[in-house]
Amino acid sequence: MESQSRPPKLMVRVKATMRVKRYSPRTEKTYCYWIRYFIRFHGVRHPASMGGSEVRAFLEYLAVERQVAAATQNQALNALVFLYRHVLDQPLGDIGEFSRARRPRRLPVVLSHEDVMRVLSQLSGPMNLMATLMYGSGLRLIETCRLRVRDIDVERQIITVRAGKGDKDRTTLLPASCISSLQHQISTAKRHLDVRLDHGRVPVTLPHALDRKYPNAGVSLAWQWLFPASRPCCDMVGKVVLHHIHPSAVQRAVKQAMKAAGLPRPGSCHTLRHSFATQLLSQGTDIRTVQELLGHKSLETTQIYTHVLGKGFAGVRSPLG
Repeated sequence: MESQSRPPKLMVRVKATMRVKRYSPRTEKTYCYWIRYFIRFHGVRHPASMGGSEVRAFLEYLAVERQVAAATQNQALNALVFLYRHVLDQPLGDIGEFSRARRPRRLPVVLSHEDVMRVLSQLSGPMNLMATLMYGSGLRLIETCRLRVRDIDVERQIITVRAGKGDKDRTTLLPASCISSLQHQISTAKRHLDVRLDHGRVPVTLPHALDRKYPNAGVSLAWQWLFPASRPCCDMVGKVVLHHIHPSAVQRAVKQAMKAAGLPRPGSCHTLRHSFATQLLSQGTDIRTVQELLGHKSLETTQIYTHVLGKGFAGVRSPLG
């Protein structure tokens, strides 16, 4: 009986708090990593017995000794702020000055339309469609993987991105050239659903507690993944479900396609999204429209693409012609 009265362990509390606040599984995994790292760094002391000075020392270590990127240091800081504010209920406050990891200003790699077409020609089937959507709709890789049948509006030529970065919804363009492939992919999703209904009724994973509110949503066509995983798996409570395709599989396929296309510079899935933005801006699309299509919180993030465009942007030309 005594063991049952003990408070839950720290990491159990961290995970429970993150799930109540609806953080993504990826963020949960990342924050847990940094919290464990912080605890080990300070000799396995409990965070409740530490505070701002220990956090500052840890961040200094990451920047000076580990020489991590600025984004990585900020990620660690965010994890610890979350721990102290939401789990331990003892906010850090001002932790003072510490060495900041340097954030180098680098321009994104972008491809010409012709180069993108060469890359796409090296892909087939769902991989081709996913890469095409990243370029033609400006989707992030994870947003593409998470598309469901209900997110595709062929009639209005709109794609709805649900719970994108920052847990925000937005709409973006559905290229007319993708309609036929998308309709084929939806038909494939329906066939796969029919097979699963005939062999055990395996549902797809659903956001939050939707499966309790709508018990049949997981086996309805609208909620099916557009790009499902090749086989079912077990979720966190041991239930057999069908997840979406893993992003790493798409990353490998696109990387191989770019290598086969003989590109002068290496790229990634995000290069296709970068290329979407620069193509729109070079055609004269308003930068705020591009910001909305990309789902950028800040216009400053979108403005980096104006530095990549060169003489064609907004009609500006060098005095030398």
